[in-house]
Amino acid sequence: MAVRRWSRFKILAALLLLLAVVYFSRPLWLTALGSWLVFDDGPAKAETVVVLGGGDNLGYRIEKAADLVRAGYAPSVLVSGPAGFYGLNEGEAAVQYAVRKGYPAAWFIVVRHSATSTSEEAAVMLAELRRRNIHSFLLVTSNYHTARARRIYLATERATGGGPSMRVVACADQFFTPDSWWRKREGRKIAFMEWTKTIAHVFGI
Repeated sequence: MAVRRWSRFKILAALLLLLAVVYFSRPLWLTALGSWLVFDDGPAKAETVVVLGGGDNLGYRIEKAADLVRAGYAPSVLVSGPAGFYGLNEGEAAVQYAVRKGYPAAWFIVVRHSATSTSEEAAVMLAELRRRNIHSFLLVTSNYHTARARRIYLATERATGGGPSMRVVACADQFFTPDSWWRKREGRKIAFMEWTKTIAHVFGI
């Protein structure tokens, strides 16, 4: 009987030790969880910039894309334009925002579509790039969305027989940074949703 109690005590002690290690090391593994969502090639010369829709109501993506044009990396921006709100297309709203910020309207081309997922959006935007005979582009999206978007775009290119060369450029997000996302409620929501979508995509859901 005493042996059994001692065995149970050892198991409990090991579990408590494990919990303590997990708790005190949480900045390390939470940062890793955040970092796995981010992929950033950095900018380089390309024929155009593609800025993705959804997930950014504060204009970070469109401003990042416009800054790339201003810096001379590309001459134009193809703006993904899914259906927006109150009858206004999201791409049109993004361009209007950029123009109010002082960027020339001539830099932007809205690609209107009805896609409701990144996979559907990838098919639309890659088809538009092929139609325009574009051979290289910079893909701009929110930092937490970059790794998943890259996998989807590469998979879509493979499924359609190839496509233009792509570099992914991450833009900052107000609520998500890989090394501190868990400190804010909005950051936790973003990480949860992005990991949910990532896992769902892996299983084809």
